[in-house]
Amino acid sequence: MELFGEYDVVVAGGGTSGVAAAIGSARVGAKTLLLERLGALGGQMNVSGPPGFAYAHMFNGRYEQVIAGIMEETHARLLKEGHALPHLKPDFRAGYSFSYVDPDWWGLLIFEMMREDGVTLLLHSLAVDVLKQGDTVKGVIVENPSGRQLILGKVTIDCTGEGDISVRAGAQWEMVAREQIQPHTLSFTVDGVDWDKVLKYIKENLNEFMFHVGPYLNWTKEQVHERIKQVKDIAEIGEQMGWISLREEATAKGEWHGQSGVGFFIIPREGGVIQAHFQHSSHVGGVDCTDVRDLTYAEIEARRQIEIAWKFIKKYMPGFEKAYITRICPELRIRETRRITGDYVLTREDVGEAKKFDDVIGKSDFPAGGHHIAGTNTLATTAVVHPKDGGSHDIPYRCLVPKGIENLLVAGKAISTDRDAYHRFLQQTMVTGQAAGTAAALSVKMGMTPRELEKDVKKLQEALLKQGVILSGTH
Repeated sequence: MELFGEYDVVVAGGGTSGVAAAIGSARVGAKTLLLERLGALGGQMNVSGPPGFAYAHMFNGRYEQVIAGIMEETHARLLKEGHALPHLKPDFRAGYSFSYVDPDWWGLLIFEMMREDGVTLLLHSLAVDVLKQGDTVKGVIVENPSGRQLILGKVTIDCTGEGDISVRAGAQWEMVAREQIQPHTLSFTVDGVDWDKVLKYIKENLNEFMFHVGPYLNWTKEQVHERIKQVKDIAEIGEQMGWISLREEATAKGEWHGQSGVGFFIIPREGGVIQAHFQHSSHVGGVDCTDVRDLTYAEIEARRQIEIAWKFIKKYMPGFEKAYITRICPELRIRETRRITGDYVLTREDVGEAKKFDDVIGKSDFPAGGHHIAGTNTLATTAVVHPKDGGSHDIPYRCLVPKGIENLLVAGKAISTDRDAYHRFLQQTMVTGQAAGTAAALSVKMGMTPRELEKDVKKLQEALLKQGVILSGTH
């Protein structure tokens, strides 16, 4: 087997957690390799994509900024170049704020940042196994057009999303039964929308829509509706699920697949163009995407559902009569698989209590307990818990350290949580990615394992603060 090279830090997976990890590592001075199975970096941002939801929740219900770091840096750079919208914080969106970026320009910026920070890239390479000595991970084995190669690393970071590297290393993990797994989605983007017509329909049919207003505001439905009537720009609403009577009419005629609700997010493009991004129009449930047979089925079924959805959108939804698809994401957005068991398991209760930890490496104000389902309700009716008092919870470093395995860290949606606190959203993956990369590089620099770093995280926190990460000072 060919030895590709030896590195301080090896990051497996170039999605949102992986790119943040690689940047975080390189900025501490570690010799860093980022490997990715595709030719593109960015994962759920610009490959399988929820661009409309991408930089949501950077502010909590009190409009205190809780996420910055690489996310704030990339947003600011894209905004300066005309590839983003300013942080959108209308009063009714407290606790559900959006900060829009153009996902394709984001993808180009990430490659630029890799060059700036001196990260070595290895693309078109699938990580298939690890090299272990006892309980210690020594490197990663990949397969690519050159054959099978070995990459040695002093610390490896699993950013595969599904915890593939951790599982191959023998880490403990959890996953709900196949029947309970959240459905997976294939997203698509459209242009040619008459936004004035869309906004007019929403305002005239307010009971047809679900408006997400954070509980901290304590607004009544009537207050929300009165506020929506004042909206003049579709970007202010940003995301809209609903069109209920139209969907029911289509369902009665056999013109809706019935596996999801109806709605879209938006994407800003150059010159003030706004596109609609449909990331809930296909839901494939009962699928375990760690099983390649299931994964293949889901890709096929999602495309079948998209065809039905698009015919519905064109026929029924006012403002979309002349719209056209500009992009269908090349692969499925996988909502749920494994969670790697770490030295601490973040819980639903931690989220609800807006819990703070001494080993904080980042924050999140996402609620716990919201699970997608394959049905027209889109989300399950299980109780959702928001961080109390319009605040946010800390993410402890120990959630990134797999129990019983040395020189391995996990970032992204597979970090250690219970099911309700599952940290799958793009924002959370970038926060944990930046922290994992920084921690890995510091471990190498200080001559200790990532687990030994748990004993005193002050230097890690200092390094994160230097990178603009928010660790304190918020509810």
